[in-house]
Amino acid sequence: MGGTALNTRSSPRFDVFGNDFGWGRPTTVRSGGTNKFNDKVTVYEGPTGARSMSLENICGIHIVSRRMVRPAAEHAGELPEHETVHHLTPLDLRMITGDYVQKGVVLPKPPGRGEHVVEHLVSSFARALARFYPLASRLAVADADTPSSTADIADSLYVPRVVWSFFPLNGMLGTDAAVEPRRPVLAAQVTELADGMFIAMSLNHGVADGFTFWHLFRTWSEINRRRSGDNADLELSTPPPVFDRWFVDGIPAPIPLPFAKLEDMVRRPLYTPVEECFLHFSAESVRTLKEKANAEMAGGGGAATAAISSLQSVVAHIWRAVCRARRLAPELETRHGLSVGLRARVKEVPQEYMGNTVVGAVARATAGELLGRGLGWAAWLLNRAVASAGDEANVRRMLPAWPETPRFVTVASLQNAGVVVISGSPRFDVFGNDFGWGTSWTGR
Repeated sequence: MGGTALNTRSSPRFDVFGNDFGWGRPTTVRSGGTNKFNDKVTVYEGPTGARSMSLENICGIHIVSRRMVRPAAEHAGELPEHETVHHLTPLDLRMITGDYVQKGVVLPKPPGRGEHVVEHLVSSFARALARFYPLASRLAVADADTPSSTADIADSLYVPRVVWSFFPLNGMLGTDAAVEPRRPVLAAQVTELADGMFIAMSLNHGVADGFTFWHLFRTWSEINRRRSGDNADLELSTPPPVFDRWFVDGIPAPIPLPFAKLEDMVRRPLYTPVEECFLHFSAESVRTLKEKANAEMAGGGGAATAAISSLQSVVAHIWRAVCRARRLAPELETRHGLSVGLRARVKEVPQEYMGNTVVGAVARATAGELLGRGLGWAAWLLNRAVASAGDEANVRRMLPAWPETPRFVTVASLQNAGVVVISGSPRFDVFGNDFGWGTSWTGR
C-alpha cells in the first residue's frame, strides 16, 4: 500500500466479553501476531457493553532516512594513515556467537526540528567514531592459506528490510558480521517519539563489551552537548579508548578456530515467548538487602566472612525470588550466571580498554538449599563465584587453553528453568548521557 493508509478490521458486534468459561468473564482481548501489521486498527466491543468499543491500534516505526556514518577526525593524527588490523582475543571470540549489545536511552524532546537534531547527532556520532575508529570497520576472516583482508567501510551497508523495534540490527549475531562483510560492527538508531526521543546503539559483542558500549555512548553525548553550546573547543572529559588488544603470553594472533566454515560454530537461538518487566530498587531497599545479607553471614559464623556487596545482595534476592516463583523442585540444581569485568582485576588491562574483558561466574545450589538457607548464604555463593572467576591467576591459566578447546556463549545454554542470568552493571553511566537538552529519563 502506498501513501498513508489506515485499516480497520473486525467488529464491535462480535461477542468477545461474553465468553465465560466458568470462572469469570474476559478482562481484555488481543489479536495474534499474524493479525498485526503497521497502521492496523482492530475494533472490539467494549468490556462495559452499552455500545462501548475497544480499539487495538498497531503503529509501526516509520523509517525516515538511513545513512552510513564515517569517522570524522577533529584533530590531526586521530585516524590511522594506513589500514590497521585488530585481532580478536579469546575473550572477544567467545562472545561472537551471541547477540549484539543493544541498549538505548529515553531523552526529553529536544528543541528545534527533528531533521536538524538528527543532522547534529550524525555529525557528533562521526566525531565520536573517530575516537573509536576500529568500530567503523568490518570483521574479516583469514583462511589458513590466504592472507587476512579487511572490507572497505565504503562498501554497501546491510540494512534490514523492516525495523520492528527501536534498535538497529535486531536479531543479528556477532558471527553474521564475519560471514557477510557488508554487515556492520556498530549501528545507531534515533527514534522520534511523541514526547521524547529514543537513541540506541547495537554493537557486535565479539568486538567489545558493555563498558566500551557506554564509553562510546558517553563520548557521543558529550561531543553533541558541547557542540550545542559554547564549549565546542574544550577538551573532552571522557578519556579516549585504548586499542591494544590484551593477549596472554602464549596465545597466537590471529587465533585459529577448529571449524571448516564459520557458519559451523553458530547455534542460532530459538527464543521462547517471554514476559518482560522492569523492577526498580530504591537506594533504601538496596541498603536494607545488603545489611540483611551481611548480618545473616556474620551471625552464621564459619568461613563465610567475605563482605557482601550491594549488587550481590540484590542479585541473590532476585535469584531466590525467581526460584520460588518457578516452583522448582527442592532437589533441582539451580545456577546463577553473571558477568565479571577484569578491568579492575587484571593489572595489564587499562580502564579504557576497548574490547571484551568479561568472564562468566556461576553459582550453584539446589532450589531447596537456596530457599532454605537465606539471603546471606545465596549472596555468599555469588560472592565466592565472582572472586574465583575474576582471580587474575585463574584468568591467566584459563585463556591460553581456550584456543585448543574453544567454548562460546550461546543463548541456548541459558534456556533452562533452573538457570538465572544477570548482565550489565550498575557502574555503567546510563543516566549521565546528556546530548544537550537534558539527561536520560530511563534506559532500555
